[in-house]
Amino acid sequence: METTSAPPAAGWRFKLGVALFALSMVGPFVLIPLVAALGLSAAMTATMSGGILGGAEVLLIIAAAVLGKSGFAYLKGRVFGILKRYGPPAEVGRTRYHVGLVLFALPVLLGWLAPYTSGLIPGYEGNESTFAIVGDLLVLISLFVLGGDFWDKLRALLVHGAKAVFPESAERP
Repeated sequence: METTSAPPAAGWRFKLGVALFALSMVGPFVLIPLVAALGLSAAMTATMSGGILGGAEVLLIIAAAVLGKSGFAYLKGRVFGILKRYGPPAEVGRTRYHVGLVLFALPVLLGWLAPYTSGLIPGYEGNESTFAIVGDLLVLISLFVLGGDFWDKLRALLVHGAKAVFPESAERP
């Protein structure tokens, strides 16, 4: 884990900043479902949920101000260090890559075909949101299964001058 600064003094400012940071990250995940469970009108639920998200962003800015530059850099280094440890590996094996491709392509195909074939998909009608959420989760999971090299391939799609380079041992169809 690479941090550019030493840990700040564990004074009240750092502790308060970490608490505000955690509250800004976790708060919406706890409060928005509670608002949805209250049975309010859709407009009121949307307004309150938007306010909670906006408040979380303001809370994050306040947390950064309370932490200060060194405290925020230290906290960011710790959080991204943990994420990096559990992130996708750079290279994966052939089987894992094929499983990842299926996990990646299946929700994309379902999302593309569902509007045209919704009557043929059992349980789809009335559960469109569930199918969409599960599909989004599968795409995110597939990116971790596919590994870091796949992230580079996706990034290359967005870079104008990028070229595909095939290894010498690559199989030709």
